[in-house]
Amino acid sequence: MTPSQLGKPTHLRSPNTDRTATRLLWLHAALIVFSTAALVTILAGNPPAWLNQEPAKTIYLYGWRLSGPSYVVIGALAAMCHAAARFGWQRALGLFAIGVAISLGSELTGTSTGLPFGPYSYTPLLGYRILGLVPFPIPMSWFYMLYCALAMCGRLLAPGDPAPDAGAVRWRWAAIAGVILTAWDVSMDPAMTVATTHWVWHTSGFFYGMPLLNWFGWWLTGTLVSRAMLAIIPPSAFARRVAPANFPLALYALNGIMPIALCLRHGLWWAAILGAIAMGIPLILSAWGIIFPRWRSRLPRRVQPA
Repeated sequence: MTPSQLGKPTHLRSPNTDRTATRLLWLHAALIVFSTAALVTILAGNPPAWLNQEPAKTIYLYGWRLSGPSYVVIGALAAMCHAAARFGWQRALGLFAIGVAISLGSELTGTSTGLPFGPYSYTPLLGYRILGLVPFPIPMSWFYMLYCALAMCGRLLAPGDPAPDAGAVRWRWAAIAGVILTAWDVSMDPAMTVATTHWVWHTSGFFYGMPLLNWFGWWLTGTLVSRAMLAIIPPSAFARRVAPANFPLALYALNGIMPIALCLRHGLWWAAILGAIAMGIPLILSAWGIIFPRWRSRLPRRVQPA
């Protein structure tokens, strides 16, 4: 294994960048908790009278416009800093660029043609829409959630490179990362379309109005983005430099709080229960490392701090 394959050695890791990633993660968590608390209490029904009075009205309007996009942007920055501390900024920015570019292309195609997700459109709630179609935070969320998903793959799967079947291993990792990402949408989609109106389906689907095609589109896009990211950072590097940290598990789990809470608040019981199970399975298996223990034993015995 060459140094370029392995990534930045542990003793060369930037402690300042690592600390920045952790601080951004805490800020990301605080904004998620704040936004979730507001959405399941004072914003869950008719706004109270005091929200129509100044300065509360102005604060509310700006908070509503900024909180959602802000926590996504901060999550993306946190993931970039975490990657940069292990592989350097050039590769971290490469992961971000390829993740955003492919997912944005898929979302633009989806909102224009209905493929690969089904016919849908975004409302203005998530901020500026690229080409008038896709809110700018959306592709950023794909990037950092797939960064987390690949880290979980590093705890569950064999790295497999360098090896004659390295290409097949990378596709296997990418496909499973796509599944882990799609688990997030089980509660996310009902929360964002039924409990709120962040996007709208122009069809009648089987799961709270969502068509089954949507999950295939999530998996396909997640797989393609993951495979491209693995061309920059191979599985062995993810397994040794990212997977041992708690950071990716925390970032993935935090992003399940809002959709599951919204589903519970609005009585979308199946979405809440199935969403919690879908996200919980990879999180628990990754935390315990109970699949493929022979490969888990090759990683550092002590989990390195995030």
